[in-house]
Amino acid sequence: MYFESREEAGIKLAVQLFERYRYENCVVVSLSDGGVIVGEQIASALHSLLTMLLVETIDIPGEGMSFGAVTQDGNFSYDGSISQGEMDEYTSEYHGYLEEQKRESFQKINRMLGDGGLIDREMLRDHVVILVSDGFDNSGVLDAALDFLKPIRITRLVIAAPIASVKAVDKLHMIADELHILDVKPNYLDTNHYYNRNAIPSHEETVAKINKIVLNWR
Repeated sequence: MYFESREEAGIKLAVQLFERYRYENCVVVSLSDGGVIVGEQIASALHSLLTMLLVETIDIPGEGMSFGAVTQDGNFSYDGSISQGEMDEYTSEYHGYLEEQKRESFQKINRMLGDGGLIDREMLRDHVVILVSDGFDNSGVLDAALDFLKPIRITRLVIAAPIASVKAVDKLHMIADELHILDVKPNYLDTNHYYNRNAIPSHEETVAKINKIVLNWR
């Protein structure tokens, strides 16, 4: 399945979620600027808040696979799909590189934190959390998001995305109370590949969307 845009994909997901969650206390939590475009359509339809959890992934050099991710609170979460043996091997071989990537990722997140529109744990407490991405390829981002949510008492965890890899869906089934994925790809390509239009707003424009979401409720 291909989509004309992230807006179109978000509207399709909003239709699936509307009947059950229109009158529930929900917060839509997006995991990227592209995810905010998808999440905006859901939040507008459900009359819910929209926010964003800043997550930066760290890849293993030359391997094309995720090692883990850093969230805005500075915590690093290992990708749960990596075995303990592989983790020890990569940590030993790439220790200096991985530590430098962690520092750079956290510095990048800190530069964006001052813009507002980002997640506050208190706004999630006792709410249905709808975790949204424009595409789930690996479990690194998911593990980081789950670690961030772990200390918060939420009512329900719903995960929504237009596309996801088989590997990611296997993980999602284990962690979500409810799953809404429009298409599952056995051979996942770059997320942009599945959208005809790939204009992603700047981070400043993304934050403006988040801060104005109440004005755009449908």
